Amino acid sequence: MSSKFIAGLLLGAAAGAALGYFLNTEKGKEFVEDLKTAAKDAGDNIKESYNRFEGELKQTVQKGKAAADEFEKKANNFTT
Repeated sequence: MSSKFIAGLLLGAAAGAALGYFLNTEKGKEFVEDLKTAAKDAGDNIKESYNRFEGELKQTVQKGKAAADEFEKKANNFTT
C-alpha cells in the first residue's frame, strides 16, 4: 500500500472520530436538531409553493378554456 493511501485512511478515520465526538456533544445534538428543523421547514416551504403553483396553474387553464370557448362561439357566429 502506498503512503498516500495510508495517510488518507488515517485522515478519514480521524475525521470520522471527530465528527462522531462532535455529534455526541450538546452542541452537536443541537446542531442535528437545528438541521432537522431546517430540513422540515424547507420541505414545508416546497409543499406550500407547489400547492400555490398548482392552484395558479388550474386557474390559468380554466381561463384558457373559457377564452377558447368564447372564441369558438364568436367564430361560429361569424361563420353562420
